[in-house]
Amino acid sequence: MPLTLRPAAPADLPTLATLMNTAYRGTGPNASWNTESRYLDGDRTSEGALKEELATKPESFLLVAEEDSQLPIKGCVWLEPLSDNTWYLGSLTVDPALQKSGLGRTLLGSAEQWAKERGASAIEMHVINVRDTLIAWYERRGYRLTGETHPFPYGDNRFGTPLRGDLNFVVLDKQLYPSLCSSKR
Repeated sequence: MPLTLRPAAPADLPTLATLMNTAYRGTGPNASWNTESRYLDGDRTSEGALKEELATKPESFLLVAEEDSQLPIKGCVWLEPLSDNTWYLGSLTVDPALQKSGLGRTLLGSAEQWAKERGASAIEMHVINVRDTLIAWYERRGYRLTGETHPFPYGDNRFGTPLRGDLNFVVLDKQLYPSLCSSKR
C-alpha cells in the first residue's frame, strides 16, 4: 500500500505523542533500533508540547504517515520552513514494530517531496551528536554533516532528562535539487 502524508489533526496528538515516546525512548526487547534511552530519560514529547509547538509555529506541519488512511498511524514527521527554500525536518518517527521494513526511508522521501512541493530546495536537521548509527543512516540517504553544532538544552525538561553531559546537536543538510551539471574537468 502507498504511504500517504496528511497534517495531524488535534485528535491525532495523543497517539503521536505515544508513538514518538515509544520510538525514541523505548526500552527492552521492543525498543527501536535508534532509541535515545541510553542518552536521555523521560518522555520525548507530550500531547501538550505538540499542541503548543503547532500553535506557536502555524507555518509548520506535523505530518501523519498512513497507508491508505488505515489505522493505526505508521509514523510521523515534523516539517518547518526556515527560509524561502530551506526547511527543517525533525522527529522522524516510525512505529518500532514496523522499523527495518523500509518505512523510515519511504517516510523520509515522502517528507522531502512534501517540502519540495512547497518550495524547499534544501532540508536541514539536528541530530544528537552521539547517535552515530542514526547519523550514518541519514548520510546514506544523501544528508551531510555541515560542521555546525547547537548546544543541547540542558535544564529544559521538554526533551527529557540527559543521562550524560556531552550532548549537543550536529546539523545535517541535503540539497533537494542537486546540480544537473557535474564538474568533470
